[in-house]
Amino acid sequence: MSEEFVLDTAAVRAFVADVQATIATAGSPEQACEDLRPRFAELLADPGWLPARYQEAVPESGMGGGIGQWLLYRAEDQSLSLFSLVVPPGSETPIHDHLAWGLVGLYRGEQDEEIYARRDGALELVERRSLAPGDFYVLIPPRDDIHRVRTTSAETSVSIHLLTNDTGCVWRHVFDPASGETRPFRSGYVNVACEDD
Repeated sequence: MSEEFVLDTAAVRAFVADVQATIATAGSPEQACEDLRPRFAELLADPGWLPARYQEAVPESGMGGGIGQWLLYRAEDQSLSLFSLVVPPGSETPIHDHLAWGLVGLYRGEQDEEIYARRDGALELVERRSLAPGDFYVLIPPRDDIHRVRTTSAETSVSIHLLTNDTGCVWRHVFDPASGETRPFRSGYVNVACEDD
């Protein structure tokens, strides 16, 4: 697999180049995320870069509830991906992890996010926050890597994820909120297959 620009536009290429340069010079994931904040905020504020196709719900989605994960870019070595996550009104993701650090921000609609921690084999809700367009947050495992998002607006929500793995194709985990038990989970992408599919 070579570097893949599914959404091959000047805006996406420039953003990815800026991200790669920032990561290459940062001393830590925390520093990289801090340095990327202004550039990521610009992307979220730009109403024209993400075509409508990548903001569509997917009724037959494997995640259920019409949730669609649209790949926009991924690195050849699976060290970076950029994708949109589309969650229709009233739908929510399962509680899941990412196994990668990076930034997640809201592009359209409104969401509630619940952040969990594993403590003594159980799952504990540690924070709940409401998100509006332009809001974004940092993911640094293991802290704040387990969450669930729910669309609260009448319109479909679209979030933009910049993460340091090929998130749709790596095996991750979903968590049972009552028992804390995990099971393997791979979200996949709506528009691109994983290598071993």
